[in-house]
Parts: sequence; C-alpha cells; structure tokens
Amino acid sequence: MGHARERIHLDRESYLRWEAEQPDKHEYLAGEVFAMVGARREHVLVAGGLHARFREHLKGTRCQSFVSDMKLFVAAADACFYPDVMVSCDERDRRADYAIEHPVLVVEVLSDATAAYDRGAKFAAYRKLESLEEYLLVDIDARRLELYRREADHWLLMETETGRAPLRLASVNLELSAGEAFEDLAE
Repeated sequence: MGHARERIHLDRESYLRWEAEQPDKHEYLAGEVFAMVGARREHVLVAGGLHARFREHLKGTRCQSFVSDMKLFVAAADACFYPDVMVSCDERDRRADYAIEHPVLVVEVLSDATAAYDRGAKFAAYRKLESLEEYLLVDIDARRLELYRREADHWLLMETETGRAPLRLASVNLELSAGEAFEDLAE
C-alpha cells in the first residue's frame, strides 16, 4: 500500500516518537523511513473484504484480524510495517495498543509501486517472525493469490487464480478462492 516518497533515517525509538506525531503513515526498516501513499479503490475493496472475511470466520476463536492501521513490529529485522491485513492468535497481541508482534498470517495487496518490495525486502523481514505461518500476496491485476507457507526450514509457494481451486489457509483454518478475494471488483 505504500512506497518510498521521501526517505528519512531514524533509530526505531525515534521513529516511533516521530511517527506518533505525523498525519500520514510511514513504515520503518533498519533506520530508513518510507512514507505511505494512498491506495486505489480496488486495493481498499480487496483488503477490506479479506479483513471482513477473516473477522467473521474467526469469531469465537482466540484469533483476531487487523487492518492496515495497526502496526506490525518485526524486532529481528528492526522494522515496523502496516500490512494490509494480518491475523494474530497470540494473547500478547490481544493486549497490544498500537502494534502486534506475533501474527500467524500477513496479507499484502500488491500494487505496481509495492510489488517488488512486498516480495523482496518486506517478505525477508516477515520471515524473521517466528510466529508467522503464512504470507498471502494478492495480485489484483492478475486476479491471483500467492500463498507462501512456512514448512520447517523453507517457504513453499502455492497459488490460485480466479476459477481455480481455492487455497487452504492453514493458519486460520479457511479455504479462500481468488473469486472470493476479488468478489467486490468489476469483471
């Protein structure tokens, strides 16, 4: 949802103090701060739909779904992000006010400006989260879901497109098809 518009260098504590005073959101990765920019309508519809689907599915469980205004701290990568959607089942995150640290699922909706970052540096940081079981990339233009699942010491890629079999999100015990993910978009 964001890309580098301006670059600022801060340590993490300075970033957190500075970010709390800003009107716009910024992500932080190892001293660099990246300004977030607005998302296009399709991006917001898809992310919102996924959050709603997860929220409804997770009712009555210890898991919660969060949208893009909640921060994700990745201490091992010295990073702070705003994923489009994430799910945590960890009691520590249920008590968090501004950021979670133990998600089981992170979802990023791709854009032309962020796709390389979401697949590259951001995914490298996310892989340092011991709790993370799955990383879902949502490609609106291709109408494709790319699911990366942690398997022991490596990550396995599974994907599906509209009209094909759904993906099984084991982290939240849910099957999700591309058709469902993109149902709010015009064909």
